[in-house]
Amino acid sequence: MTSPVLEKLSSNKSFEGELIKYKFKSAALGGLPANFNLFLPTNASDSDKVPVLIYLAGLTCTEDNGSAQKGSFLGPASSQGIAILFPDTSPRGAGIDGEDDHWDFGTGAGFYLNATNPKFAAHYNMYTHITLELPEVIEAAGIPIDWKRQSIFGHSMGGHGALTMYLTSPQKQYRSASAFSPVSNPTKCPWGEKAFKGYLQGGIEEAKDKYDATELISKNKEPVHILIDFGTADNFYKQGQLLPENFLKAARDAGYDEFQVRVRSQEGYDHSYYFISTFASDHVHFHANFLKA
Repeated sequence: MTSPVLEKLSSNKSFEGELIKYKFKSAALGGLPANFNLFLPTNASDSDKVPVLIYLAGLTCTEDNGSAQKGSFLGPASSQGIAILFPDTSPRGAGIDGEDDHWDFGTGAGFYLNATNPKFAAHYNMYTHITLELPEVIEAAGIPIDWKRQSIFGHSMGGHGALTMYLTSPQKQYRSASAFSPVSNPTKCPWGEKAFKGYLQGGIEEAKDKYDATELISKNKEPVHILIDFGTADNFYKQGQLLPENFLKAARDAGYDEFQVRVRSQEGYDHSYYFISTFASDHVHFHANFLKA
C-alpha cells in the first residue's frame, strides 16, 4: 500500500529547531484530510534520528494549542534533543449528523478511541490514527524520528488519551506517560459517559477495559512510568470530571509506588495553559529520563 503524501503547509524556526505543519489524507479517519504539527530539534538528521514525545490536546482544541506559544514545550524539548508530535483531536468535516451540536462531543472531541457505533466508526478512529497511522506516515516520509523511542503526554481529554494509549498499546510502544489534568476515570464522569455512549456500541461497559485509565491501571502487571499534575483550583476537577484520586488509589492498590506513579496536586492552579506552561519543563524532563536512556 502506498503511503499518503505529506503536504507541508508551513514552517517556523523556534528554539533553533523547526516547527512544521503537515497535512495528509488519513485512511484511519475515513479519507478525511488530517493536520499535525511536528517540532524537530536542531540535532535531528538522517544520521541522528531523535526520540519523540506525542502531545494530545483537550476538548475543543486542534493540533495548534500545544505547539503554539501556549504550551511552552518547544524550548525544553529543543534543549533535550527531543521531537514533539502534535496531532489534532478529532476528524474534521465528516458530515455526521449531530457531530457539531456539542462542544464536548464530535468535532474537536474525538476522545482518542476507535468508535464502534456504526454512525461514527468510519471516521472516529483517533486511537489508530495516533498509535499506528501517524508514525507510519512520518517514517515513510523519511523524517528523522526514532520510533523505538517514543513517549506520550496530554491535557484533559488528551491526558485521558495519553494514559490509556500508554497502558494499552502493544509491545510497550511508549516508554513513559504524563498528563496535565487528565480525565482519569472517564466511565465515572459526565464527559466520559457522554463520549462512550455516543461512540461505542457497547457504551460504558465496552470502554472499561479499553479507555478508562483507572480501570486499566488496576489490572496492569507491567512496570510503568507515569506523572500526573492537576490544579486544586481547576473547576473541572471540582465538578468531578477529572477524578485523579481514583486513578491514584487504583495505582497504589495495584502495588505501584510513587516512583512508578506520581500524582501531584498543584495548589491554586486551574485547567488552563497557564497551568500547563508552568509545569511543561517538568514533564519534558520527566520523559527525557526514559527517551534518552
